[in-house]
Amino acid sequence: MAVAARAELPDEAPHVLVVDDDRRLRELLSRYLAEQGFRVTAAASAAEARAKAHSLVFDAMVLDVMMPGEDGFSYARSVRETSRVPILMLTARSNTNDRVMGLEIGADDYLPKPFEPRELTLRLNNIINRASGPRRETSGETVTFGPFSYRIDRGELRREDEMIRITEREREILTILATAGGANVERELLAGSGGAAAERTVDVQINRLRRKTEVDPANPTFLQTVRGVGYRLAVD
Repeated sequence: MAVAARAELPDEAPHVLVVDDDRRLRELLSRYLAEQGFRVTAAASAAEARAKAHSLVFDAMVLDVMMPGEDGFSYARSVRETSRVPILMLTARSNTNDRVMGLEIGADDYLPKPFEPRELTLRLNNIINRASGPRRETSGETVTFGPFSYRIDRGELRREDEMIRITEREREILTILATAGGANVERELLAGSGGAAAERTVDVQINRLRRKTEVDPANPTFLQTVRGVGYRLAVD
């Protein structure tokens, strides 16, 4: 059923890999996302997902955390070693610590079960748009800070000639800070519409970026905290 729906979609439709060991939920998600205009490939385990990702290119992954064998956190961590594909973690676990763990690994968003299908679609579209939007909408300006340069339109962070790997969420935050040109940026703006929990994850992402750009992340030179406001990037 899901295969037939996918065959009718245009080649440019976003291609999503759904990874969940629950067969019923996997089939429902595949069918629903196909109806919403996504091309869908499904996998029942991390091993099956890895095999399919080896031969197919995906625009995003919807990844269950609680799976037998290799869990979603472990698989997401391995994906992030070689890929920047947007990842939406889908799990029955809803406490903040699990959410932060997923985002620290490099996931772009986190949706606890049970969930509204429409919310899943909105979040999935958001992370796909975040991954491609800045490249289409911003200029070719390059911002420099210390030995680092950030190409806004490409979302590329370099230390001299070395490319620094960053996640899509880190790229989004760095783009906002770089576009501000050294001005203060409120935490709420960096967090988007996710509320207090999302603001906490902004702090996590900032700390990750500091570990990649600062000599002493505890005493940052470039990604500065503006007390009571948010953050600023000390551009040259």
